[in-house]
Amino acid sequence: MRLTNVTHLRLPFGRLWGYDVSVSALRGRLPVSFDQRLHVGAGDRRGSWMAMSFRLPSPTGREAIADAWLAVVGRHGTLRTAFVPGADGDPELHEIEIGPGTWVEHEVSPGQAVNEAVRDILDAACSPYQRPSHRLCVLETAAGITVVIAADHAHVDMWSMLVIARDLLSALDAGSDGRELLPEPAPAFVEHTQALLDRKPAPDHVRHRWEQIIGDSGGAMPQFPLPLGAPDPQRERVEVRDVFDLDDGAAFAAQARNDGVSTLALAVVAMTAVTRELAGTPLRAVFPVHSRFDDKWHDSVGWFITNSVLESAVAEPLAAAAAVKEAVQLGAWPLADVLAPWGGMPVAPGMFAISWLDLRRLPVRIDSVGLDAQYVSATIDTDGVMLWFILDDTGLHLRCRYPDTVEARISVGGWLDLLVARLQSDARSSVRGLLRVAGRTFRLERARRDDVKAIAALLSDDQFGPDRECAEFERYEAAYNLVVRDSSNYLGVVRNDSDCIVATMQLTVIPGLSRGGSSRLQIEGLRVAAAERSQGLGAAMLEWAHNFGRARGAQLAQVTTDEARERARAFYTRLGYRTAHVGLKRRI
Repeated sequence: MRLTNVTHLRLPFGRLWGYDVSVSALRGRLPVSFDQRLHVGAGDRRGSWMAMSFRLPSPTGREAIADAWLAVVGRHGTLRTAFVPGADGDPELHEIEIGPGTWVEHEVSPGQAVNEAVRDILDAACSPYQRPSHRLCVLETAAGITVVIAADHAHVDMWSMLVIARDLLSALDAGSDGRELLPEPAPAFVEHTQALLDRKPAPDHVRHRWEQIIGDSGGAMPQFPLPLGAPDPQRERVEVRDVFDLDDGAAFAAQARNDGVSTLALAVVAMTAVTRELAGTPLRAVFPVHSRFDDKWHDSVGWFITNSVLESAVAEPLAAAAAVKEAVQLGAWPLADVLAPWGGMPVAPGMFAISWLDLRRLPVRIDSVGLDAQYVSATIDTDGVMLWFILDDTGLHLRCRYPDTVEARISVGGWLDLLVARLQSDARSSVRGLLRVAGRTFRLERARRDDVKAIAALLSDDQFGPDRECAEFERYEAAYNLVVRDSSNYLGVVRNDSDCIVATMQLTVIPGLSRGGSSRLQIEGLRVAAAERSQGLGAAMLEWAHNFGRARGAQLAQVTTDEARERARAFYTRLGYRTAHVGLKRRI
């Protein structure tokens, strides 16, 4: 799922509506979590919210959307709570009742971008002391309806936004079928808050480790180790980068498995190495960890995040894995007690935080690609550096927010450049691309533009090559452009230990409705240089191709070969392929 900022959010022009719910007076008082107290205690302000936008898959009336939204609010207790300033200045949390309301059209002013109008609405509706501090908006366009749901961060986290989107879509489906909109209420976040408050205090070794890391950070939570300019809050600069596509993500994960660590740990290796190179210090950062320690909370909405600290001194997989494990353990204890010696969280300008969310491992999923779903952050002034990673079925994405100063652009921008380059290099050099054949090692990798001439030569060096291939190199370059634009294609080359291209193949994953909606892996243009044939390289390439297809949900692999290629047919038959169908071709 894409990570973006409301400033970068691209929305089509249309009629923008917001749903004004009815709200009761304050009711019973509820427990407040440590992070809620810190966040809400900073007061009403713009940009304290987080949001998700997505397109509805079919035409839907606003009243059906309103009914579905009320069902979502009714299922999740935190959406029926509100904060007020207490007599002692600390925020108090109270129950409220939410009822049906009315749709209000929000004007998009002349010259105003739609995302700017959305930002203004959410800034006003979703600040900490608003009642309620969440907002449902819909954008009606000729192309369909886009939904934007936002809430003050005190009530939600990224996981929660996914739950809200899933439940809204489920309620819409149920409503159209005449079924009950949503199942029974999910466990309320206030129950989780109370459970944490009732936990035993942290043991001495946890307190000592927190004291060490805060002491090494100058008596405050960890700060970004390079210059950021003026220490007071500045307008933010937000960078959004796609680090990996699906293929490089699979390669990076394969390397992590080979090293015996998680994908996160291997990413921490890269961040540690970059920090050591540029700043000469260990990697130290605030490290949010989720507190859904029991399955019962998986379908709940709330701020199920607690802050920990990550310290990684050695850019080595097992050391980084140990650092991540320690961070998770340090965050498993009530922070109010742990941080009491500092009077709460000791925050200083330049605080550095790293968030990691692997959507593939969550028990809550939506079709983020089909729905064009995006996590949306607000626009704020900041004096610190916040880095979010999202790993999903399309690859690895990051968003980084930092103060927009000359110094920070150089420091953080340079750190990000080096980090992305290191991560991409690690993916390209992953064990996933290694083919070991007859005591030799080859590397299979995605073809680059510079490889097109070598691929064309391999296609021509073939029994039928002189008749089928052409001498106009520009046509191969044009075909390469078409192939790489389609993410379902993988054009691969195999390099030997001298970095020479000795083989190629093109893989295409074809989704379909037949065979119960099975996807197929089509293998085309498999060619091996004459000097490397009959030694096992082709078989190793096919095994790699099968793993490639399985990772993308393909259940069937298919190849075509000319009837006159008797050796090729024998080769495929030996590897388990059967002549189950008759293929027909004609020129068009």
